[in-house]
Amino acid sequence: MADLSTNLAGIKSPNPFWVASGPPANTAYQAHRAFEAGWGGVVWKTIGDPIVNVASRYSALNYGRDRMIGLNNIELISDRSPETNFREIAEVKKRWPHHAVIASLMVDTRERWHEFVRRSTDAGADGIELNYGCPHGMCERGMGSAVGQQPAVAEKITSWVMEVATIPVIVKLTPNITDITAAARAAKRAGANAISLINTINSITNVNLDTFVPEPTVAGLSSHAGYCGPAVKPIALNMVQSCAADPAVGLPISGIGGIANWRDAAEFLALGSTSLQVCTAIMHYGFRIVEDMNEGLSAYLDSKGMKSINELIGRAVPTVQKWETLDLNWQRVARIDYEKCIGCNLCYIACEDGAHQCIDLLSPDELNIGLGPGRVPHKPVPKVREEDCVGCNLCSLVCPVDDCITMTEIPTGRPPLSWSDYQTRLAAGEISPLPPHP
Repeated sequence: MADLSTNLAGIKSPNPFWVASGPPANTAYQAHRAFEAGWGGVVWKTIGDPIVNVASRYSALNYGRDRMIGLNNIELISDRSPETNFREIAEVKKRWPHHAVIASLMVDTRERWHEFVRRSTDAGADGIELNYGCPHGMCERGMGSAVGQQPAVAEKITSWVMEVATIPVIVKLTPNITDITAAARAAKRAGANAISLINTINSITNVNLDTFVPEPTVAGLSSHAGYCGPAVKPIALNMVQSCAADPAVGLPISGIGGIANWRDAAEFLALGSTSLQVCTAIMHYGFRIVEDMNEGLSAYLDSKGMKSINELIGRAVPTVQKWETLDLNWQRVARIDYEKCIGCNLCYIACEDGAHQCIDLLSPDELNIGLGPGRVPHKPVPKVREEDCVGCNLCSLVCPVDDCITMTEIPTGRPPLSWSDYQTRLAAGEISPLPPHP
């Protein structure tokens, strides 16, 4: 069985799965339940000067029968006293000495940062996460994303923390910024030990068309909120890879953003994460999900012959390059398996209206095929014109049957040619311009 233990900048945990700072990490009771279920770490709900929350606080984006593909919230940092939080951190750490307990912090002045860093250390926390990401409420008070969106400010505050920190410091980055690597580089310059990303994305999920007020509603008004859940995963993966690939960052990464199963976890690890933080999936399904995540990730590593997650971390980072480096002469086409095609013809509609018009509808007799799985007699079936197919993937994406349409590489007989090479050789007169697509 593969070794799932992790070491993020000196913070050790028995597996990479940490409960992210948020509602599931608000109390010692929850931390105990999480560790009993199998989580490797907990990032405590952000501690600061206690605030007063509103009701309601959450809203969700549903899609079809799928509930909560996206969740947004206007809940702020911990509304419990620092005394209570630090006392419970000490209690949890004493009972679970081999699990990671990280104190998430958000205060304002240099003196307060020094105080809260020292109190976190005294409580026995394994590390500190600086919350520079919350896009609602706290940013209106000059904290949260108001810090994360200004790398110079984030660098200054992180330098305050590093003046007194004796345990690892993680800077949590906001995605509500043009270039997240600028903030990551600022964290590095200030001496931070690691970064975590992404925090929530500024959002409005929906509008009630009877009251004309978005959810969550507070006495007839709403507010911009922080968006998370499975819908943000592609954005998170992109930003994690960007930071992992940037040599000026060079910090360990704790990945966050829509992680709900072992496959999500493996993708975040492959793109450079060392530990993984989960919040929305716990709010949806409970702490129990970590059992499948641990088992699934372990089985996947075994199937790949990897002895630890360290062999997976960053494996996919170098495969993401600038568009100009991609091979213009590489080609693949769509091919339909008529043993699986149900004749819905959705691929034809998508290609005809939304792509490149390279699928025809032909009679089954012309294709010399039978009825197949559920096809209607005499109803035309799709046929890809491979000579015109641009290999865009759309037909395979809309097809409702797994592996019915596969994208197949075909030889072109032409040597690899990137856009940058093409421009250079064209300017030198070595090649003729490529003909435009008809």
